[in-house]
Parts: sequence; C-alpha cells; structure tokens
Amino acid sequence: MKPGPTAQEVARLAKVSQSAVSRTFTPGASVSEDTRNRVMIAAKTLGYRPNAMARSLITGRSRIVALVMSYLENQFYPLVIEKLSQKLQKQGYHVLMFISDGDETDGVLDEILQYQIDGVVMASAMLSPHLARQCADVGVPVVLFNRVPDISAFARHSTSSVTCNNHRGGEMVAELLLERGHRRIAFLAGLEKSSTNLERERGFNDALAQAGAAVYRRAVGHYSFERAQEAARALFAGPGERPDAVFVANDHMAIAVMDVLRQELGLRVPQDVSVVGFDDVPQAAWGAYRLTTVVQSVEAMVEATVELLHEQMREDARPRNVVIPCRVVERDSVRAAGAPAPAPKPPPKPRAARRGAASRPGA
Repeated sequence: MKPGPTAQEVARLAKVSQSAVSRTFTPGASVSEDTRNRVMIAAKTLGYRPNAMARSLITGRSRIVALVMSYLENQFYPLVIEKLSQKLQKQGYHVLMFISDGDETDGVLDEILQYQIDGVVMASAMLSPHLARQCADVGVPVVLFNRVPDISAFARHSTSSVTCNNHRGGEMVAELLLERGHRRIAFLAGLEKSSTNLERERGFNDALAQAGAAVYRRAVGHYSFERAQEAARALFAGPGERPDAVFVANDHMAIAVMDVLRQELGLRVPQDVSVVGFDDVPQAAWGAYRLTTVVQSVEAMVEATVELLHEQMREDARPRNVVIPCRVVERDSVRAAGAPAPAPKPPPKPRAARRGAASRPGA
C-alpha cells in the first residue's frame, strides 16, 4: 500500500506549524479560524487523513466510549443508541457497542478493556461489583444509563448513574388510576432485580398504600413482549373479578398487554380495563394504542450522561447519581375523568388469537 501524505506535508502546504495541523484535527483544541481553513484546504488537496490510532498513542486517549447493552428488544433503547451516538460523535468520540449475553456484563469485560476505551456507558445492563472494581483499577469511568449501582459498597461508591425519577413515576401512575376510580389495579413487573423495576414498583405501592389501597394482582413479564403476553393472560384468568386497570413496567410490555386484552380476551381499553406504561416510546403514540405512559426524556438523560462521562474522566472526579424528572402523558388507554365504571363481569374466557397476527408491533 502506498504511504499517504503526512502531517508535515500538510503543514508545509498550509504554511503553518505541524502542531497547528495536530490541533486542527483534535476535537476541542484551540486553533484560529484562518489556520483551520488553511489546514483543511491543504489536507483536502493532498488527500490527507489523520491517523486516529497514532494520535491516541500520543495523547493517551482513544476517544472511544464503550456502550454496553444486554438487549435491544425494548424500543426505548434504539432511541438511546441514536441520541447518545450522535451526541458523542459531535464531540469527536467514537462509540463502540457491545452486547452482553445476560443482564450482567462480566463476560465482555476483557474485550471491552482491550480497546483502551476512555469510558463506559451501560444501558439495559447491570454492573457487577467485579466489573466496577476492574474498571476503577484501570481508571476507566463507568456511567450507568437508566440503572443505579449495585447495593454493594464498592459499586455504589465507584460508579455514576443517570436515571429518571422512577419512584415518582410509579407514584404518579397510582395517583392517576385511583383518581379515575380504579380499585382492582394490577401490576406487571419487568425484571425483578433491575433498579428500574424496583423503583417503579416501590413508588406505585407507596402511593397505593398512602390511599389505603394495595395491588390487586401481580405478574412478571421480564421486559419481554412474549412473556408479557403470558403474564397478561395469567392476570385476567384468576378467580374473582378481573382487574380494572394494569400498570405495566414499560411500554414494550404494555403494548403486548393491550394486544392480549383486545384480541384474545375481547376486552375494551379503556372502557373495561385501563392500561398505563412507562418510557413513552414512539409506538406508544401510534393510533392503534394511544398509550398513557410515563415519559422518560431521552434527550435530557443522554445530555446528563455525556456531561457526567466527561466529568468522571477527570482524575479528581467523584461518582454521583443524576435523577431526571419524569411526567405522565395521558392518551386514550385510561378511563376519562368522570367516566362511569363498567359493571362487574366474570373473568373473560380466552379466545384464540387471530391467525397470522404479528408477534410484536412493527414486526
């Protein structure tokens, strides 16, 4: 392969120093507009491209951020990937994505650290104490997105996080459903041990208890579309009166629940059953669902994550946790204020799902 033009050649053609060429291609470095223009014209004329790997050896910074995910099934996380990647790329960073086998990421730890990364963002994945310690030992900051650190003392005091106010979100859902006259309110959990599910459920239960109420029925959907469908069938197959409302731990599962209620059980949403989700993914606003849900601001959470990541790259930084406010957006899946409650009915008999129905929205 023929060697390409060098930075020295660009400097000679642009009539600037070699350090000016280096600063021009270093994100955030100080260089005058005139110098930048001259360097860019010379580089284009010669066909010069800076060697990012060589620069990383000089600066000790790879400008690579590892993004670790354990699943992408939830429509919320593709949005996170898009917004986070765009934000970091505008700042001259490259995003290297890893998919872990399970909810914990120790299996990809060695591979991640081989790339001499500048930081780690973990979304839809849990940080084990072992991984937290390994990253701390090599000086790699870790920011958890939509998760909080493990309860172990080391992970808690060495790792930063960005979440929405999941506890308050759960409270607001309970307050809304109680205000609309619901009394047999079910909860469909996500992953039992995930901090998002724990906080949403805790806030939900706290608000119910404050009003002298309690969860009527409970099931677990594991943040999975298919398992949420199974859980919905179980919630409405029990003895006695069926639930008159369901709070679902995320929108992905809430859409699955609505499909089962309407297509298999012949129930109307919201006339027979109100459904509330959490996240406000784009599909929640689709005309077929019009899902009432708790809004997690992806933009605000991504902005806080990037700021926190830069902060944690400094040697004197201390880990901290950022909590972003959330709000409820009301659409058509919750009974309107003042609407009469339907007369009690016996549990509906499941009917066969329509042949050829899609297994998930957008499939």
